[in-house]
Amino acid sequence: MLTSYIPILIIGLFAVIFAVVMVKFTVFFGPRNPNKEKESTYESGMEPIQTARERFSVKYYMVAVSFIVFDIEIVFLYPWAVSFLSLPSGEMMYSLIIALIFIFILIAGLVYEYGKGVLKWD
Repeated sequence: MLTSYIPILIIGLFAVIFAVVMVKFTVFFGPRNPNKEKESTYESGMEPIQTARERFSVKYYMVAVSFIVFDIEIVFLYPWAVSFLSLPSGEMMYSLIIALIFIFILIAGLVYEYGKGVLKWD
């Protein structure tokens, strides 16, 4: 039984070895001519105006978490939408009701966020 996992182990081992060899290859054979300009922080082509330790507003993180939640919603709804028309007629209505409940819960969360002022960017 365990012998059937040997090819997967070999491929995984090969991938790790390949990644390490490629990283070390660039260290050994890559050009090395550092200067002040190359070692400075790159920030979209502009000079950095603040340190990397600057604090961000909590609203920034709340919007980021909200984006992730609605992004995951798409991950769940896309396969459902693709397979919806191929469902038998009895399961189609059940699937539609479950998807509407899922969307309603997410909309309720969005309304709650809006009510708390998370989406107001000042």
